[in-house]
Amino acid sequence: MPKKPHLVLLVVVVVKKTKLHFLISEKVKILSFDKVDWSSISRIYQQGLDTGIASFELKIPTWQQWDITHHKFCRFKAVIEDKIVGWVALSPTSTRQVYRGVAEVSIYISSEHRGMGVGKSLLQRLIQESEKEHIWTLQASIFNQNKASIALHTAVGFRTIGYRQKVAKRLGVWHDNIILERRSNIIT
Repeated sequence: MPKKPHLVLLVVVVVKKTKLHFLISEKVKILSFDKVDWSSISRIYQQGLDTGIASFELKIPTWQQWDITHHKFCRFKAVIEDKIVGWVALSPTSTRQVYRGVAEVSIYISSEHRGMGVGKSLLQRLIQESEKEHIWTLQASIFNQNKASIALHTAVGFRTIGYRQKVAKRLGVWHDNIILERRSNIIT
């Protein structure tokens, strides 16, 4: 008998979380960001680094360091009630002209807003705007343990194209990466 009330409670929690997900998704605004937002952006970036499965980086770069390694376009922040809760940006994958339309995605969501549709809203906007900038392929290199990020990218049309075994160390531990990409349907 104790299992039935437990199951009912679980269903109520799932329904409430789904409703919260829709409420959050409706309230999120996707806007461009720049240097004035760096304090909030870097705080969210640090939360990602603290998970140990978001990046090989160990510390947040300065704005100047970050700025020179990322495209000037397609830098978006997710805002809910005037608070930045996530961000996404692109960096070039190569300096060779032939790869000018290929970019790597960086996306980070505040710890309080993960799993609520913020990341999906950011990636959908990024896809739309990156095609206007003639980006034909978006790539993501994700730790194989980061199941949420893999699921997020897959949900917006990325597909797995590779697996890099022990590609690099973080704090002395080897990590594998899953390589995903999304090819534009409009740029041919």
